Amino acid sequence: MNHDSWPSLLVVDVEGNGTTPPDLVEIAALPIRTGRPHTATAGAWLIRPERPVTARAAGIHGLTNEALAGQPAWAELAEPVRAFLGQHWICAHHAHVDYRELRRHLPTWEPAGVIDTLRLAKATYKDLPKYTLDALLKHVQPDLSQAPRVGRHRATYDAYATAQLLLAMAEHYDTWDQLVAAAVPPGLPGAPEPDKDPTLW
Repeated sequence: MNHDSWPSLLVVDVEGNGTTPPDLVEIAALPIRTGRPHTATAGAWLIRPERPVTARAAGIHGLTNEALAGQPAWAELAEPVRAFLGQHWICAHHAHVDYRELRRHLPTWEPAGVIDTLRLAKATYKDLPKYTLDALLKHVQPDLSQAPRVGRHRATYDAYATAQLLLAMAEHYDTWDQLVAAAVPPGLPGAPEPDKDPTLW
């Protein structure tokens, strides 16, 4: 696929504090440029949540209350994050979750479109037993040698891994429009409009 035809795209990942609904504790936004993750211009934010991080959440991503105590509160970061996200397309794995939480925290923000690598993987690799991020990384085996050293379940690492999965799967499609048709969930920004029945009036 010719990556020059792609619109401006950020691969995003968010981590929460484990409450319902969650407070965000980490956001990463990684641009894709000329068919590669552009780490030099990536955005990454650690956030001190209003409510404590649960033990379960801390056990998954490793971001404890002590580690976040000196970080800015969301009120200080909302505008810089919104400005960085702009009106780009975004991509995430199981994108409903990341899109929902970003929209909940940034009510005036709306991306141009939402690519879901989970949905794309189901269209691209039809017979896999699982479509988790770990299962796809094992199946595709993308190059993660330049991934952030923080490890899985941290937003910067997961965004980089998701970006590499997106680029690998994109090679199965000839055009951006074909990719969008396979990857954008119905009802989310950027979803193709269904064909209208010309007999209806």
